[in-house]
Amino acid sequence: MGTKRPPTESGEEASRDLYLVVREGPRWRDIFRLVPDSIVTVGRDASNRVVLRDERCSRRHCTLYEGPSAWMIRDLDSRNGTLVNGIRIGEACPLEEGALIRIGASELLLTSDISRPLDRPASEDPLLARQTSPIELDDEAVEPLILERKSRTQFVTESHLAAERSRGAGVREAYATLYRLIVRMMSCTGRREVCEAVLAGLLPALGADIGAVLLFPEPTADQPDPNQLRVVSYLAPHESPYRRASAKLSARTLREREAILATDIPHEPEEAEFGTLHAIGAKSVICAPIRSGQYLHGLLHLYSLQPGGRLDAEALELALAVGDHLATILDSLNQKESLTASLQRVQDQNRSLRQLLEIESDLIGDSEPMRQLRDTIARVAASDVAVLVRGESGVGKELVARAIHVNSERRKGPFVCLNCAALTETLLESELFGHEKGAFTGATGRKIGKFEQAHQGTLLLDEVGEMSPSTQAKFLRVLEGQPFERVGGNTSVCADVRVVAATNRDLEAAVEAGAFRRDLLYRLQVFEVHVPPLREHASDVPVLAEHLLRLACRRTGRPRMRFSAAALDRLREHDWPGNVRELRNVVERAVVLVEGSEITERDLRFAPRPVAERPPADGPAPKQGPLALEEAERQHVLRAIESTNWRKREAARRLGISRSTLDRKLEKYGIRPPESS
Repeated sequence: MGTKRPPTESGEEASRDLYLVVREGPRWRDIFRLVPDSIVTVGRDASNRVVLRDERCSRRHCTLYEGPSAWMIRDLDSRNGTLVNGIRIGEACPLEEGALIRIGASELLLTSDISRPLDRPASEDPLLARQTSPIELDDEAVEPLILERKSRTQFVTESHLAAERSRGAGVREAYATLYRLIVRMMSCTGRREVCEAVLAGLLPALGADIGAVLLFPEPTADQPDPNQLRVVSYLAPHESPYRRASAKLSARTLREREAILATDIPHEPEEAEFGTLHAIGAKSVICAPIRSGQYLHGLLHLYSLQPGGRLDAEALELALAVGDHLATILDSLNQKESLTASLQRVQDQNRSLRQLLEIESDLIGDSEPMRQLRDTIARVAASDVAVLVRGESGVGKELVARAIHVNSERRKGPFVCLNCAALTETLLESELFGHEKGAFTGATGRKIGKFEQAHQGTLLLDEVGEMSPSTQAKFLRVLEGQPFERVGGNTSVCADVRVVAATNRDLEAAVEAGAFRRDLLYRLQVFEVHVPPLREHASDVPVLAEHLLRLACRRTGRPRMRFSAAALDRLREHDWPGNVRELRNVVERAVVLVEGSEITERDLRFAPRPVAERPPADGPAPKQGPLALEEAERQHVLRAIESTNWRKREAARRLGISRSTLDRKLEKYGIRPPESS
């Protein structure tokens, strides 16, 4: 496996830029874009694409090139070797996303997202085991000469336009450039997209060669630390790396909230080897704030490499105006993302409420097992500990979890459900913790996870025994009070959630088999609630069946119906392997099939037993075996369509399916309307 481009929904590989980030000592120095079909050489000699000033680096140390499906790295018989993720390489080997290449004391990181913190992972190597912290900026010992500073732009004022009329085409072109950029920015739908649009339009307009947009994780009104800035987008010639401006220059821009034009970039040989702007040939630089009122979003960096094409005061003016408009667009995008996340949270909560309203039964019954269950729920609800609800499939574990929530102090908070068995491992993690835009193919926007949605409420994890080991580990950390990150994100999220887990599996056996973490079981099993199967409180079946019958009649629009005495006796005698869920299905089927107001014993249709429960082929055959499932469904559909005089819309409503689904079933079973005489 290597750094393959992620496939799109159509199966084609999507374009994705890859970058090589160079660090020497505690600071990161350069960002190189890896151009497809190119060869990148690394070494101490100045002829290399990536030059390292490290005595342990050979003159031509290693090379990177694009293979058929991944970027590859090959050591060029260097004196001290090349390490990839701590392992010394021999032959050419593929590079994974996030691979850390070590040459002497220098490090090169392969990444597709330069906006994320580029912190090095911990390592047992004492040279690598430095404290993980935001990368410090290079800081030149000698500052460049500041030519001009601007705190307010005149491009958007009528007085400036009137004063500049005599200059004619120059001012009109400047306003035209600003207008085109604003129009382009307003059509963008994401932070990275709008930043790329700004650089693509601004660099040619100003004659700049290299540009970058650096943003804080969140807009800040405090004294910002330039080391917290993240490169969201940069634009440079393919062979030119991006290098940050002086930390002092950036800090001054942030502190004084004014744009700065500097030139005569000093050439200090000792400093040039470790990342000064002079090393890439910058002749002038603009550092402009991206500001919105009292808040700062970040900085705009622009470099000119041409001696005769230095950036000037007009370029500074336009850069400041663009920065202000960019901040406005970023405010709108942040607000849109916030509103989208809030809307999604409300929609998910409403969906959960609808699902709860569709639960067709209540904790009904006066048997001893049901009284004990209600007493247990009352005691558990009074605390705020994790609860494990256990019981067979169909007994109503979700109903018990809802009862715990409704009777707890969290009743005013959300009740959120997540079925762990219905999703793949990747989707389960995304549903549980959420994801950021672009985290994976199809992630077109930020998604708030179920854990975050359940803040100050209750989260039900149904079928928790189906959770994968890796997701179990992450979930355990969250249960222990540690913050989490959305998939593809780097922002810590905390949520105050009570967890109720439900399962029909033997988790102790799963622990012994290594399929479930023992520590997670202990964490979930603070309080355990056992929901009895329906056969253990069969005396409750008649009253429960009557309750389900009333609900089914109300939903289908049927007049009130009743069970015959024989039908109730038959329901009481059945052992109900499918528990309350099976009882609900039997009642609903009878409501649709029966034409009168009374359901008799003959109208009850039970689901066929699994093969393992049927008598052997050479054993005695039952006097009256159940109908085959498809035959039962065919009769079910036939009676529904005939009882509505072939009004398909009404029949579909009674069956609880869509009109198109009804048409497919009619065609499947060859059901045709009677020919008119």
